[in-house]
Amino acid sequence: MQLTHPAGALFDLDGVLIDTEGQYSIFWAETGRKYNVGGPTFSDDIKGTNLALILALFPEEVREEVRDAIHHYEHVMDYPLYPGALELLESLHAAGIPIAIFTSSDNMKMDLLFKRHPEVSAHVDAIITGDMVTRSKPDPEGYLKAAAAIGRDIERCYVFEDSMQGLEAGRCSGARVIGVATTNSADTIAPLSHAVIPSVTGFTATLMLEV
Repeated sequence: MQLTHPAGALFDLDGVLIDTEGQYSIFWAETGRKYNVGGPTFSDDIKGTNLALILALFPEEVREEVRDAIHHYEHVMDYPLYPGALELLESLHAAGIPIAIFTSSDNMKMDLLFKRHPEVSAHVDAIITGDMVTRSKPDPEGYLKAAAAIGRDIERCYVFEDSMQGLEAGRCSGARVIGVATTNSADTIAPLSHAVIPSVTGFTATLMLEV
């Protein structure tokens, strides 16, 4: 299919397409307590941040241990798709709108995801991972790269995000931002969003283009 629509759709992954933020919250809360890193809100404070920056918060001598622990965790964790996620991707493709994912996760995590959900990779035209950027969210670098990867002007793109860091990255990029209230409340994310939806369930290309 030729993707001819001038708009583009740029998706965060965790908390938007896959319901994994709760699992990560458990891991990072326990890991922060174990190494006395961060405070009681540590797992929330780092949402949207790539692994390199998270590891930099830990003492140097334990960083490799923490890296190994999160990679093991990602091998055994679940990757449930949100209801309606695949239908939204299909709706966008049917409308000729190219799709990119920009995630703070690394390439290994994406390989694990696509092995479990090959139907997702079949609908995505470009992937930008945390390994492919030099500046983590809230910097807009990743979304600018995602727009370029699908050949669309960022001003014609729509960013789907749930984390505060990601929402800020989307706004700074110049895209239209659709806040997904799965991780934070609708009231919390509204100031950084052009529109807020409770989840991607029931959302379509037509509704996106109305934002």
